[in-house]
Amino acid sequence: IATVAILGGPAAHWVESFEKAREEGSGSGTWRGRWRRRSVISFGSKNRTIGVAAKNQQITHANNTVSNFKRFHGRAFNDPFIQKEKENLSYDLVQLKNGGVGIKVMYMDEEHLFSVEQITAMLLTKLKETAENNLKKPVTDCVISVLGTAFDPFLGGKNFDEKLVEHFCAEFKTKYKLDAKSKIRALLRLYQECEKLKKLMSSNSTDLPLNIECFMNDKDVSGKMNRSQFEELCAELLQKIEVPLYSLMEQTHLKVEDVSAVEIVGGATRIPAVKERIAKFFGKDISTTLNADEAVARGCALQCAILSPAFKVREFSVTDAVPFPISLVWNHDSEDTEGVHEVFSRNHAAPFSKVLTFLRRGPFELEAFYSDPQGVPYPEAKIGRFVVQNVAAQKDGEKSRVKVKVRVNTHGIFTVSTASMVEKVPTEENEMSSAEADMDCMNQRPPENPDTDKNVQQDNSEAGTQPQVQTDAQQTSQSPPSPELTSEENKIPDADKANEKKVDQPPEAKKPKIKVVNVELPIEANLVWQLGKDLLNMYIETEGKMIMQDKLEKERNDAKNAVEEYVYEFRDKLCGPYEKFICEQDHQNFLRLLTETEDWLYEEGEDQAKQAYVDKLEELMKIGTPVKVRFQEAEERPKMFEELGQRLQHYAKIAADFRNKDEKYNHIDESEMKKVEKSVNEVMEWMNNVMNAQAKKSLDQDPVVRAQEIKTKIKELNNTCEPVVTQPKPKIESPKLERTPNGPNIDKKEEDLEDKNNFGAEPPHQNGECYPNEKNSVNMDLD
Repeated sequence: IATVAILGGPAAHWVESFEKAREEGSGSGTWRGRWRRRSVISFGSKNRTIGVAAKNQQITHANNTVSNFKRFHGRAFNDPFIQKEKENLSYDLVQLKNGGVGIKVMYMDEEHLFSVEQITAMLLTKLKETAENNLKKPVTDCVISVLGTAFDPFLGGKNFDEKLVEHFCAEFKTKYKLDAKSKIRALLRLYQECEKLKKLMSSNSTDLPLNIECFMNDKDVSGKMNRSQFEELCAELLQKIEVPLYSLMEQTHLKVEDVSAVEIVGGATRIPAVKERIAKFFGKDISTTLNADEAVARGCALQCAILSPAFKVREFSVTDAVPFPISLVWNHDSEDTEGVHEVFSRNHAAPFSKVLTFLRRGPFELEAFYSDPQGVPYPEAKIGRFVVQNVAAQKDGEKSRVKVKVRVNTHGIFTVSTASMVEKVPTEENEMSSAEADMDCMNQRPPENPDTDKNVQQDNSEAGTQPQVQTDAQQTSQSPPSPELTSEENKIPDADKANEKKVDQPPEAKKPKIKVVNVELPIEANLVWQLGKDLLNMYIETEGKMIMQDKLEKERNDAKNAVEEYVYEFRDKLCGPYEKFICEQDHQNFLRLLTETEDWLYEEGEDQAKQAYVDKLEELMKIGTPVKVRFQEAEERPKMFEELGQRLQHYAKIAADFRNKDEKYNHIDESEMKKVEKSVNEVMEWMNNVMNAQAKKSLDQDPVVRAQEIKTKIKELNNTCEPVVTQPKPKIESPKLERTPNGPNIDKKEEDLEDKNNFGAEPPHQNGECYPNEKNSVNMDLD
């Protein structure tokens, strides 16, 4: 998992990598900023612009620049919220065939209709690309923070901005007779200025001005506001702050006195009135030690590090929770009444799995929904319908036992993951051995279904017994078998019962034994707002085409920019460092060509194919490259000649010392030294010739010799001379005195030296008569 954190929420921020990532388009630093400020996509006639660059086009290309679309997820087009938001958008919203929200833009000079999911995918794709470029490795996963527990989706920085916009729209209409809402560009500019004013009021309590030049109809507008007026204007929003706080304390089963410290994060928490409300609720000072813009993003990056094998972090226990309770409803078999059961309560741990048991004679349907529709921030409470297929009664007409596993995965998504039917198959006596072996194998398997059943059959009087629950295929609670399961098993002929005999009755025939088989059942899932496979594949194909088009357009723009940069660079240098390296006539012609190319770029060359720019650049480089090379050679050539001269002097001095019988070189063979002298003379002659020839050339002519050629000569000279002059002197070994038993004694120093050199060596054996522990026979003659 690559360490990229992408966040969602009213004040969401992006961090790319566990450390700080380079912000797109500006130096080093954490990629900060609210989601709504970065989640901007501008559609053009050739490509898409996403992120910071698109933000700059939000006013100039307002109709084709999409922003503030995050809240459209999971809503129908006729939702009152969508209809209200539609009035303040610069782009058009339309209804899709499935009733969802579509966004209409002009792309590639054609009208296109994109779903909210497609727009979001474009943004995530761009984030992934930017993260990969900075991390220098592929991104395979990400962590997305989604607000849970207790929050108000309509209480964020954008809502405070809207209060200011409404105020100044009314003021400008009265004061200047201008309706800002009638022109979307003017409204967008007002939004930007109001956001700046809001930030200024967080740090200043005095009256602050709001000025916009050429706002509408070439008229300038101005206004002012102070902090107290702003708080009065936003009194309704400020009152809503305590509602999620009360909900939070209720869900966590805590009292205010139990809270020891409060840390606030998010851009809107910088508003003084917001801080005061939170501090008043908890009755203590609030802490702002964390970076309000980056805290949540860094938490996501930490979670990335925990999940990634590339990072070693301190052990943390993180338990995700189901924010909204989830229930199932179904029809009883052959009855009109419905059964309802809450499978996951609010703040239930996730990921988590439960197994439910149903008694059925045929296929049946389960419908999942949020138990508390008022607590869900979207109008749609339904999750989806799940049809368990291929269910049939037992051969004896009894209802089949169907085990259904429901699960909330690591992403908080509910699904009916598997279903199986317990089928009883009678076996013959000669099959008992194999059947018993099968049963033994089943008993040795992990207790996935039988030991994790939760009976929810509503028409059973004992359906409310303690459930057995499975978490991630791990049994988390051990409880006795369900009474229903027991009662049903009692109906199965038992081996002991089969052998029971009454005294006054004749023996009964043996009943066939039963083999239990679990049969997997297919499940048809119909989720609300789920994209069908065909539609999803079409979206993927469309996105792939747009990515390719963006790539081609980027290459085209890069080629165009390369021509433009070359024109500007050479025009400046032709009047500077390059001026001496081109003749007067060529100088004038080249300047004229550069000017003509510049004019072409902004006229007929404004929108040409990539190859046209490549050809134009090659035309310029045919003239410009020789000039550039002459300049570079004039800079490098003297340095190379100086280095070559130093090497020649070095080897020439060694050759002279050799002829003067210097003892440092008297070990070198004379024939070898002649090779050094010959090489030095030849290179020196070559250098003198090319230097004289180059001196006759002017700067605007091509050089006689290039720096690379001189560098090659230096290498050849070193390869020839260095092995000779660096030959080590041969080592001279001093003659050793051979000692005999009757010979002269060795002085003490020589004896000590010999003993030292022979330390640890084995004494010599003479004719097999000396042993390692005996003294040397030579030393025996000493007095």
